[in-house]
Amino acid sequence: MAIPAFQDQRELPDDDGYFSSLRTDARPSWDNPSLPAWPQSGSGQYPQYEEPYEPADPDPYRRGDIVVESLTDPTGWKAGTGVPIPDDRPPAEATSGNRLLTVLLFFSGLATSIALWLFNTQAGAVSDTTSLMLAAGRITGLVGGYLLFIQLLMMSRVSWLEEWVGSRDLLIWHRWLGTTLLTAVVAHIVFIVYGYALTADTGVVDQAWTVITTFPEMISATVATGMLVLIAVVSIRFMRNRLPYELWHLIHLTSYGVLLLGYGHQMAAGADMSGKFASVFWPALGCLTLSALFWGRVVEPLWLNARHRFTVAEVVGEGANTFSIYIDGKRLDRLPAQAGQFMRWRFLTANGWWQSHPFSLSAAPNSQWLRLTVTIAGGHTRKLSTMRPGTPVWAEGPFGTFTAQRRTRRRALLIAGGSGIAPIRALLEDMPPDTIVIYRASRPDELVFRAELEELAEQRDAWVRYIVGSRTDPGPQRLFTPDGLRGLVPDVNRRDVYLCGPPGLVNAAVDTLRQLDVPDSQLHLDPFEF
Repeated sequence: MAIPAFQDQRELPDDDGYFSSLRTDARPSWDNPSLPAWPQSGSGQYPQYEEPYEPADPDPYRRGDIVVESLTDPTGWKAGTGVPIPDDRPPAEATSGNRLLTVLLFFSGLATSIALWLFNTQAGAVSDTTSLMLAAGRITGLVGGYLLFIQLLMMSRVSWLEEWVGSRDLLIWHRWLGTTLLTAVVAHIVFIVYGYALTADTGVVDQAWTVITTFPEMISATVATGMLVLIAVVSIRFMRNRLPYELWHLIHLTSYGVLLLGYGHQMAAGADMSGKFASVFWPALGCLTLSALFWGRVVEPLWLNARHRFTVAEVVGEGANTFSIYIDGKRLDRLPAQAGQFMRWRFLTANGWWQSHPFSLSAAPNSQWLRLTVTIAGGHTRKLSTMRPGTPVWAEGPFGTFTAQRRTRRRALLIAGGSGIAPIRALLEDMPPDTIVIYRASRPDELVFRAELEELAEQRDAWVRYIVGSRTDPGPQRLFTPDGLRGLVPDVNRRDVYLCGPPGLVNAAVDTLRQLDVPDSQLHLDPFEF
């Protein structure tokens, strides 16, 4: 059967009955879903298809193929993607300068924090073990206080910081600085208590109890340290993968308490908080952090939801355990979102209003609807599949720099696995000609958006290659080897590569790409918050 042409929904006119025809009482079974026939293009409904695209041309280099390993083809694959073509660069948005400036600002602030101790210490004051321990305690305390402010600033979700640096870099820096922050705080405690114990000629345990019970704001500082240790423990990958997302997120929210309790101790007991410069530097840093938190966590979400008033338009089955949620709203043409970005969604149902989860857009934003595609992975996502049209939605974002505007080359390679196909599918709408999509799945029935991908490939002169099978099958094993990936994409090191999928797939792909001399500047990874 011929497939209706995929119509770019960003060009559809307004229609009051846009979603009405799909609002029926017949709901798909999510344990055994069946895909309904999709309406014809141009009908004012969602772009849907009845069967995968099957071009009549027998050319082996088709737009979409399930690719298997071959021992006779010189590429190593039964289907190929052509030969390399000359390379040239597009006028891409430069981000390396932003990151470099951000790093310089960070270390400038760190140096300023340490300088507060340096300029407040007389020459020759550090002359023995006791003074050395106390000096180390003061320095690590200043470093810990500074890092705490920076940690919260990076996770403030304020839009200008997301656009300037990008969610992925912020997340990586946040995790790295979290370990450094905990180390600095523990070192501060050890050095200070040991230094005071040497001064008073008492035991370390006795001195620790004396410090907690007699020094100002030490009880609150002890509570803040305990909260910080708890956050660090649940951030370990082993723990993070076993905790419910909601509990993990709730524990992380206690970091605001760490800031308030720790800042009170720092101002009350900090020996380097006096002086004209220090009395301006720390309050200014605190005001910047709190302002960014308030703006990013309160003002921007309120403005976004008041302007767009998101609601669920329809929930549509896509395949086994996978469904798409179409979001309706006001003035969606003014939503500053791009294909490949994600938003945090809170569906205001009776049993799910308190949960907020990040989901990527699975189609490029348009003036009629937004679409996110979800794979059932637990109780919350299963309940989302039964939502009724009209359910209010609270959203935050958009976030991320996993967009076509970050390209540094004129051609791209998109690699997806599992639910990672959602942002990759959206990105394909904005990618240049000769883009190649590699879609990894365990079984053919797990391939989501196959008809859409192949129709978009026809329109945009792109190619889709499906690598289907278990991890032990020859084709999937060959995929992430230098020869295997080069066989599918001969000019891989002259393309921007976008990766989204399970950590194992992404890590294997990155290792292979680096062996093929693909620069880090050409690698784009979609961040997963949890």
